[in-house]
Amino acid sequence: MRFLVKVILNAVALWLTTLIVAGHIIVKPFGPEVWQVLLSYLVVALVFGVVNGIVGNVIRIVAFPIYILTLGLISLIVNGLLLWLVHWLSSLFGWGLVIEGGFWWGVLGALVLGIISWILGIIFKPLTKREGRNRR
Repeated sequence: MRFLVKVILNAVALWLTTLIVAGHIIVKPFGPEVWQVLLSYLVVALVFGVVNGIVGNVIRIVAFPIYILTLGLISLIVNGLLLWLVHWLSSLFGWGLVIEGGFWWGVLGALVLGIISWILGIIFKPLTKREGRNRR
């Protein structure tokens, strides 16, 4: 249940990002109907979550010294690269995330997506927190 809520929140954040960075970050649905558009956002959010969870963590571990040297600013570039990777994976299917205008729009999109995800995470924290046995 928690995983599904996180995917839905990521899809909402992605939708808001496409509204804010309109014209440069687009989710191209696989069909014209409303359910196909919603499913497209959910699949792109799921793919981004998987890419961020697997590839992102490997990059963050390997590039840890660079994170320290740049005081964490390299994370903007890394998140932009991860969003660009989702764009590339989507282009293989002919639908999904489209970044138009170059890499730096991807970096801006990743920044906006991160901020919106953070805000939504704060708002919906009771739905996404893990329940432990020994919590008081």
